[in-house]
Amino acid sequence: MQPVLNIEDVRRVEEMLTEVGVSLSELMHRAGAAAAQEVLRLEAHDSVTIFAGLGNNGGDGWVAAEVLKKHGVAVRIVSPVTPDDIKGDLARMVAKNAEAAEVEIVVAPPRPALEQLLFESDVVVDAIFGTGFHGAPRAPFDIWIECINAAGVFTVSVDVPSGLSAQTGHIDGSCVMADMTVTMLALKPGLISDEGRDACGSIVVASLAEEAEELAVEADPVAWRADASDYMGVFPLQSSSVDKFTRGSVLVVGGSTRYPGAAMMAAMAAARAGAGYVTLAVPADIAGIVQTHMLEIPVVALPCEDDGTFSSEAIELIVDLAENHTAVLVGPGMRVTEDTMEAVTRLLEVDVPLVIDADGLNCLARLTVGRLDEHPDMLRRTSPLVLTPHRGELGRLVGLSETPPDSLTSMLDAARRIVWADGGSEICIIAKGPASACVGVEAAVLPKPGPAALATAGSGDVLGGIVVSLLAQTKVDNTDLPLLAALACEIHGLAGALAVEKYGSRGVMARDVIDGIGLAADALEESIAFAAAEQE
Repeated sequence: MQPVLNIEDVRRVEEMLTEVGVSLSELMHRAGAAAAQEVLRLEAHDSVTIFAGLGNNGGDGWVAAEVLKKHGVAVRIVSPVTPDDIKGDLARMVAKNAEAAEVEIVVAPPRPALEQLLFESDVVVDAIFGTGFHGAPRAPFDIWIECINAAGVFTVSVDVPSGLSAQTGHIDGSCVMADMTVTMLALKPGLISDEGRDACGSIVVASLAEEAEELAVEADPVAWRADASDYMGVFPLQSSSVDKFTRGSVLVVGGSTRYPGAAMMAAMAAARAGAGYVTLAVPADIAGIVQTHMLEIPVVALPCEDDGTFSSEAIELIVDLAENHTAVLVGPGMRVTEDTMEAVTRLLEVDVPLVIDADGLNCLARLTVGRLDEHPDMLRRTSPLVLTPHRGELGRLVGLSETPPDSLTSMLDAARRIVWADGGSEICIIAKGPASACVGVEAAVLPKPGPAALATAGSGDVLGGIVVSLLAQTKVDNTDLPLLAALACEIHGLAGALAVEKYGSRGVMARDVIDGIGLAADALEESIAFAAAEQE
């Protein structure tokens, strides 16, 4: 797995590197060389324009310019000031070195000249702002960014696309839309979440030093980005010596007259993800219509109220059903009532792996008056427990309903308030967003995100079905629960990508994702096996 570091932790790694003999000057030279090497690997790189800011990120750009010059590339560097006027000692030194190497320097060009330079370029290197940037770019850098984006030239950003917050993934103003980002030492959360997903293009991590990986781990990563080989130990094993029960049995509890489809999609997703036997328990008022759409899945009609939600008479029946299944999912389309809250409470007491989604989460929020993190006893159990909130639901669970988490890092913080209050390894929170995080007590795992097409109604119900299906099929150690949850997210994401190929990026509905789950799981299994073989 790849460590993901907060910005302050990256600075700590830099400080630790200086303590083992790698100076800041050497780090700058290695960073600039790393960016230059990626440019040289491009098919067309005869003419390169580098935009350098006034800080150390600009210094990386000056180093890259000198390296490219030595390789015979026609390189020019655009700077707001002359090398002598750069205030930072280190950045000024490398700029003067590039000047001595006869790198062409263009100082504060007017917009027409800037546009002409870009027209003549094969590659643009963006070294304007570094990871410490926040806020909105000011002149002349906002104009530079506008021109870079308008030119349509292949763009390589150094460390972070200028204008993007490397911590939050937010953009406040203009931002370079890079084709490639060469980031130094480790991934940062803003590069792989929110608007960073569009701004960064492909991401290359340049470690810069042999000691960097070990020091990044010592810096206590905020999360870990999973690689395919990491899933080898949690992917359900295939065997011909099985029957429908040995492949795991799933119970889905949910639905109401207002939302009959959510539980149906979750149950179908659980079946498509490989569970051998799936049962769907719904209020009696919708059982008939649900059964007409669920030919392979038994539908159990349970007592309900006049409003089409589960009644108190259904609770014991739900508990009995749960005790006879390998894993349970509760919540999709269930609505929040006194009786559904009691059903969630009772299911938490059943010794079976449990996934709580959608209205099941809203029941928890109501039961704890929006402070689940202050009621850890409710969640403590021996069997695995997975909560799957999106940002709004997560906010409601921790008293942030008015200001829900708006970034990957704030989602991690909110989820950790719950799992750390619980303190047990049996709990995992899948904090869903543009980049999701699977948060356990010891670590948070970041699956590779799926396409934007997954942002559609019912997509979360599908993910819940995949998660409970994997729990039913795999006897995973609790410490591996975040990794199993991340695997479910990756299957979900790949199924979404297959749906995009068939229906287009704007035409995908949740049921289209369900149809691709089996193919996605097979393709991912092949990737995992290939990655594991490469490591041997």
